[in-house]
Amino acid sequence: MENNLNTNRRGFIKYAALAGTFSLSIPEIVKAAIGNVDKKISLKEGDIILFQGDSITDSYRKREELRFNDGPAMGTGYAFLSTSQLLYHHPGKGLKIYNRGISGHKTFHLIERWERDIIDLKPSVLSILVGVNDFWVKNNGVQGTLKSFRENYQILLDKTRQNLPDTKLIIGEPFGVTGIKGKHEFWDTEFKDYQKVVAELGRSFDAVFIPYQKVFDKAQQSAPGVYWTRDGVHPTIAGSQLMAEAWLSAIKS
Repeated sequence: MENNLNTNRRGFIKYAALAGTFSLSIPEIVKAAIGNVDKKISLKEGDIILFQGDSITDSYRKREELRFNDGPAMGTGYAFLSTSQLLYHHPGKGLKIYNRGISGHKTFHLIERWERDIIDLKPSVLSILVGVNDFWVKNNGVQGTLKSFRENYQILLDKTRQNLPDTKLIIGEPFGVTGIKGKHEFWDTEFKDYQKVVAELGRSFDAVFIPYQKVFDKAQQSAPGVYWTRDGVHPTIAGSQLMAEAWLSAIKS
């Protein structure tokens, strides 16, 4: 572990020296990766916004705290940072924002709790980021498949449309950051198929799609992967801000 940390540190210093003359700010990175977002969500007074997903969304939130607009309940990641900006810029709208992400969860876990954590809360805007665990985490020695991932994700979106037809959807692309020594260096063509499924479902359900892979790929032109994520999956502070900036691009200011 120490050798990996030293290697990452030396690599970062070398990378920073080379990239320093042309590095972009986080807003510039997102703009370069995404461009102008034509489809944006307008917020209305009293809107309920709900973040759903796995550990990237969970981000150490206190799960016993179920309140809206609450710091400990929102965790420390992109959901918290996005929430702080929404509440800052829209003080008169009376927004209620929740985080229901749970570390380690796959699409089938979300199905099991969709009624309680989504339908019962009746969000006006629902943001979903899930898929990395479906690809690489085994449960009881069993690996999921692309087919089961597509079917499960479809169930989540069908349940939402059937019960909450007016809910606006934001769907985040699962991502993997390469070049991190000794970590998750397996973002191969199979994982790209999972990303394609998410993009296709986003289009078919008229969701705003956040291309996080493209955002993180662009970010590595300014700083190496270890600056943006700890292990190729879980964002650092900078990576969380990068994700928040990308997420907020879906909201009409």
